[in-house]
Amino acid sequence: MTTHPIRLFLLIGLPLVLAACQTPPPISAEAVGEIRKGSGYLNGYLDRKQLPDSLALLPPPPAANSAQAAADMDTFKSTRALRNTPRWALAAQDANLKFPAAASTFACALNIPISAEGTPNLNMLLRRTLADAGLATYAAKDKYNRQRPFVVTGEETCTPAEQPALSKDGAYPSGHSSIGWAWALVLVQAAPQQMNALLQRGYAYGQSRVICGVHWQSDVDAGRVVGAAAVARLQGDETFRAQLALARDEIAQAQAKGLKPNADCAAEAAALKL
Repeated sequence: MTTHPIRLFLLIGLPLVLAACQTPPPISAEAVGEIRKGSGYLNGYLDRKQLPDSLALLPPPPAANSAQAAADMDTFKSTRALRNTPRWALAAQDANLKFPAAASTFACALNIPISAEGTPNLNMLLRRTLADAGLATYAAKDKYNRQRPFVVTGEETCTPAEQPALSKDGAYPSGHSSIGWAWALVLVQAAPQQMNALLQRGYAYGQSRVICGVHWQSDVDAGRVVGAAAVARLQGDETFRAQLALARDEIAQAQAKGLKPNADCAAEAAALKL
């Protein structure tokens, strides 16, 4: 049976025409815009009203003198043994959310270089999901205004220059942990064959905040919940989905070319074992 030309166009040609007419997602900082002018942090994919409500998602932080608060303190004390080790240095590195430096966080797990020049859609995917996952933590952060470990204990962190600002910012939930876990989950969608390495790095990224002394373990655990919620909501955003598809292609192309990260991945792996 011969298919009518008009029907054939509707089945095959029209979807291709519509796809070709779609505007590609932006890959320049100027096109996306900053959360606050001069901050270097770009707008996310989601409007603030679309973000998950961390205050509704999470229980209150552990009460003083509770068993969970005691467990938080025990974990904090146990991680002091990592001070001035390579793992401590990696925790300090993980604290930096500024691009281009932050782009390399998952480079070893992906086993490719990540940059605005070489993988523009992947780079933008990370920059924009940072805002969505990070901002989603602030309803609970501002409500509870939990004190951070270094404020309570008086011990120096792995990023002493940031302590004055962090002391005024609530600890629960951890914004970095939300971002790191969201990045890992998004990257698993882009490179599912490297799922385990990506999830391990995303988990370690959150643990860096405990090691650094700027978050309690329960802050980090709660941050991962918010990060996962942000990624779930992002699935419904057309621009996010389009950029994810393009980032997936960039990763595949870089891997096919045998491109390697501009990082000491052996040293990172050794540090993560500590």
